[in-house]
Amino acid sequence: MTTTSKSGARDIVIIGGGHNGLVTAFYLANAGFKPLVLERRTQVGGAAITDEFHPGFRCSTLAHTSGPVRPDIVRDMQLQKHGLRFITPEICVTALSPDGRALPLYRDEDKSAQSIAAFSQKDAAKYPEFEKSLAKISKVIAAALATTPPDIDHPSGGDLWSMLKTGRALRNLGKRDMYRVLRWGPMAVADLVAEYFETELLRAVIAARGIFGTFLGPWSAGSSLQLLIRAAGDSHPAGSTFFAAGGIGAITQAMASAATAAGVEIRTSAEVIEIRVKDGTATGVLLSTGEEINAKAVISNADPKRTLLKLTDPTHLSPDFVQKLQHYRGNGTVAKINLALSGLPNFTALKNGDSSALKGRLHIGPEIDYLERAFDESKYGNFSRQPYLEVTIPSLTDPALAPQGQHVMSIYMQYAPYKLKGIWENQRVALGDTVVKTLSQYAPNLPELILTHQIITPQDLEDVYGLTGGQIFHGDLALDQFFTMRPLLDWARYRTPIQNLYLCGSGTHPGAGLTGGSGANAAKQISKELNH
Repeated sequence: MTTTSKSGARDIVIIGGGHNGLVTAFYLANAGFKPLVLERRTQVGGAAITDEFHPGFRCSTLAHTSGPVRPDIVRDMQLQKHGLRFITPEICVTALSPDGRALPLYRDEDKSAQSIAAFSQKDAAKYPEFEKSLAKISKVIAAALATTPPDIDHPSGGDLWSMLKTGRALRNLGKRDMYRVLRWGPMAVADLVAEYFETELLRAVIAARGIFGTFLGPWSAGSSLQLLIRAAGDSHPAGSTFFAAGGIGAITQAMASAATAAGVEIRTSAEVIEIRVKDGTATGVLLSTGEEINAKAVISNADPKRTLLKLTDPTHLSPDFVQKLQHYRGNGTVAKINLALSGLPNFTALKNGDSSALKGRLHIGPEIDYLERAFDESKYGNFSRQPYLEVTIPSLTDPALAPQGQHVMSIYMQYAPYKLKGIWENQRVALGDTVVKTLSQYAPNLPELILTHQIITPQDLEDVYGLTGGQIFHGDLALDQFFTMRPLLDWARYRTPIQNLYLCGSGTHPGAGLTGGSGANAAKQISKELNH
């Protein structure tokens, strides 16, 4: 039987030390509050952690590249002063084809165009046009993503001003690009890339950005929206590559250091099992140890379903709200495989052992139809036998991650549906084998180099890392779960139906991966409300 012990009252308790929780805590500390961050696991970071998974081999366990983190957050938190060093390879991504060809896309637009010219002169000419349009549009979207969604029924003066500014920015794009914004969002990303490019490999590597981490295929309506959301942080058509020296966990370690310096208290191995509610108001949290911590406000970095249907007694919510939240879509489609390798694999497409193309991301998914077929299998509860893969070998740019001459390989595998026929534990080995077999079509000597696998299924993402449904974005990024509807219509402003209980994780606007946007936006809004 658990005995309850009371702790002194706190200003603010933040549940979860993932990157958004740490960003929220930092900004609230700067606003004069004294936040306490409670992290269930032994280290902060959530899905942005670095672990040793084999003696001498360290890897970004889940997320392996930054979103990228919003520049204003990097600046405000002075993350470089707290030990963060970004690594940005010249080649962002290399798309590989089974016929032994490689298409590298560079940070530099002209170099990318030269690379594309080997496949199509027409596409090489269109690429800079697409990149410029995307860059212009993404600036407007980025500004909208950095604001709190308006209160639809009772917009404040601030809401109206912010909507006016967004409207003006849209008009300033000019007629052609304004039309593109309105048209592109609802489109299937396969249609969008086909309007610009004829090369299948180029179409597929750009379209992949619109389906990553979601239960969508390239032919799904609205998949272009995710491409636009992600381009708001980084307008490179196929996405740049931002690593952190020491693995992605170095980002959240630097954030924790910055938050602590600002006056935040962080406790690890502190699992919240209940949010206490009295008369419709959050009053604090109960830990698994029986300790009860009272607080004036509780902010959850957990996903909306875990926060409101598991940590909170749903009887405090209206049946209508509970029903809507139960239908908030968030079934994961991604598995993660980390490999310890005794040497560098030989990729058939990369002649003369040139490893520069391996320093960014590798894209396996050579055609739109290949990506769609991979998605098709997941619709019926099967994982893809020819999956779409995003691969990195971070030890090439950060040799400290592996013993000398050896390497770590980090692989995102899609589609691996959370709702699998049968149970995931019985499919773990088959999943790992499928990924290695798929990669071996491009690097035939890979199997003989593998020292060990770490295989993380969608079920593990839920059980070990607390991501409901194994959904890495805390809920699908889709037209009906975006902006004023993330997570639900009328509840997009970081508050919940329970007074003094707030959300700050990726299940809130803008929710686009490892950017810190949700945390920064939430802190701004919550600070206003608590100071009101």
